[in-house]
Amino acid sequence: MSVIDCVYLPADKVVFPPELALLIVRKASAMAAAFEEQALDQLTKDARRALKHGSDPRRVIRAMRL
Repeated sequence: MSVIDCVYLPADKVVFPPELALLIVRKASAMAAAFEEQALDQLTKDARRALKHGSDPRRVIRAMRL
């Protein structure tokens, strides 16, 4: 048996409904927006804490890889 003849390869192509694709894209977009908001909040919180403790802003920039 060659690699190409393996039974785990799909024989038929699955028709992907456009409505399902659209819903997946919308869900992924909403998830990305929520993640972006959380990341922004966390980065801002971390930067404020570092500045409050007397860190130099340039050091904070380097530490956060901005």
